[in-house]
Amino acid sequence: MVTQEELVELARNVGEKLARRNLLCATAESCTGGLIGHIITENAGSSAYFAGAAVVYSYAAKERLLGVDHARLASEGAVSAAVAQQMAQGAVKLFDADVAVSVTGIAGPGGGLPGKPTGTVYLHLSAADGYARDAHHVWEADRSGNKLLSAQVALRMLLDYLDA
Repeated sequence: MVTQEELVELARNVGEKLARRNLLCATAESCTGGLIGHIITENAGSSAYFAGAAVVYSYAAKERLLGVDHARLASEGAVSAAVAQQMAQGAVKLFDADVAVSVTGIAGPGGGLPGKPTGTVYLHLSAADGYARDAHHVWEADRSGNKLLSAQVALRMLLDYLDA
């Protein structure tokens, strides 16, 4: 299992690359509850490349803050690739960021649904330059572990974008 300390180091690498390229990132988080933003800001100087995090747990918050489509939420639920995409795109706009990563899912221990078991997460990275990437995982850890694993994927998605 990944540790928070390892994630802080990963975030430091992401931050150095963002700063070198003079890029600003943001996060849109549901099931991670702001963990990704917290990990990024554990590094001194992160205000140079981190605009902020939208922690949007409710449907209403996803709609109001990030512009997630109500009909999409009603038809697919919050735990879907399409909602993750709209969340990331909304964060790019909300924070006037160059790149944003989002995560929505079922951290557990309960809450699983048919076709969406506990541990299901969808992530999306959207960049102002048109780059986009999706990820989908079904974690088998406990709630804290699922959140840490999701944060790791989000940071790796940012690193992959910066290395592309």
